[in-house]
Amino acid sequence: MTSSSSDPVDNFGTLSDVEPLKRAWRNEKAAPEILRFEEQLINRVSEQIQLMEETVDHFTEKGTDPLTVSLYQMDLDRTQFLLRSYLRIRLQKIEKCMFHVLNKTELYERLSEQEKIFVQRSAEDFKKHLDESVLLHLPDNYQSILKQFTASQEDKDGKEDGMVPEPPLDTFVVCKARDYIGPSEFQGNSNDSLTMDLPLEMERDDLSFIPYRRIQKLLDIGKVDLV
Repeated sequence: MTSSSSDPVDNFGTLSDVEPLKRAWRNEKAAPEILRFEEQLINRVSEQIQLMEETVDHFTEKGTDPLTVSLYQMDLDRTQFLLRSYLRIRLQKIEKCMFHVLNKTELYERLSEQEKIFVQRSAEDFKKHLDESVLLHLPDNYQSILKQFTASQEDKDGKEDGMVPEPPLDTFVVCKARDYIGPSEFQGNSNDSLTMDLPLEMERDDLSFIPYRRIQKLLDIGKVDLV
């Protein structure tokens, strides 16, 4: 009777966010820096995964054709893989540049609440490890990871390489335009030698091989995707 309206099969497919998840995964994988966490999308995908698991269980209990169950299970496995890979890539980026992320409010605010806890704990654990294994054996002036970080930033202001890893924003990436992009929308400096590599414009679905820094804002507002 009314139980059929709550059948997990009835709503299966209406919550499909696999394509947006693929796009978020590709962008995160190709971008040299951590991107804004897709909170609403990830919440929807998590709900969809739960629905898919209920659907597989429902079919199994009903004795549905094994091929049908297998197809649903494959769809479930694919979605779980994309979600786990997306989250894993983000954690790897956080681990690699944790002090840079903590020092830059803009980057820190891109993290999920769980990622913020992760980066803070990672930094604390790393500091404790350095304190116990390295810094205690150095002169007093150097027995603080904060001082090491400050010195690193001062070095960078003096045009020298710092000790704190930062994402390489001048890495070349392949991007695809989702809409028309005019010349004025590309980031760049007219005195920069890399400016010659910029396309004058991009039509919808055009591909371009370009320094990430030049399309950084376009990616953030959704006018390009990384390939």
